[in-house]
Amino acid sequence: MAKRLEGRAAVVTGAGRGIGRAIAELLAAEGAAVVVNDLGAEVDGRGASRRVADEVVEAIRARGGRAVANADSVADFAAAERIVETAVKEFGAIDILVNNAGILRDRMIFNMSEEEWDAVIAVHLKGTFNCTRHATRRMREQRRGRIISISSTSGVYGNSGQANYGAAKDGIAGLTRVAARDVGRYGITVNAVCPGAMTRMTATAPNAASRRARASAASRSATSAPRT
Repeated sequence: MAKRLEGRAAVVTGAGRGIGRAIAELLAAEGAAVVVNDLGAEVDGRGASRRVADEVVEAIRARGGRAVANADSVADFAAAERIVETAVKEFGAIDILVNNAGILRDRMIFNMSEEEWDAVIAVHLKGTFNCTRHATRRMREQRRGRIISISSTSGVYGNSGQANYGAAKDGIAGLTRVAARDVGRYGITVNAVCPGAMTRMTATAPNAASRRARASAASRSATSAPRT
């Protein structure tokens, strides 16, 4: 690695597994000191285990990188401030924030409960706001910073059974556009990406198998449809 991020400090939320872990490890390999944030919850957001974040920190340190663990919830406003302040306390600044934390509680819209809606919105959309808000306060003082939030094609195009997740992810895209305008003058960039990957979340998501089956059936139907 070229160590392009030597001397920089990063926070990655939801960094205990999947895309978040890969991002944290890559940032560390490029020389950044990383706060590995992960509540250690199940895919649906229930439960917690600090060991999840600790394992990533151990892996980064074993390769000669710098990292510390944080197990706070991004959905809590005060806890999100602690996540950001961990970087400042341990590494002297926060130069990079990656908003990646997320959960799934899939349900068809006519069956979705208020709690299922609120839980997903709280982690994805409110969590992204919480961390971005606290990070931009620090970054504004520093006159520098990079924020990258993870959106999803579920928000851009829509996936059956994911009204809560899709709304949150499209909301992140809107939040990103506004935040970029708010803080661009202070040397801070704010962007969002819509990655595609097979992770624990996609593999174990409720209704994932049925969505794949419907997509496959639709594809077969389109292929076999008579031409006119």
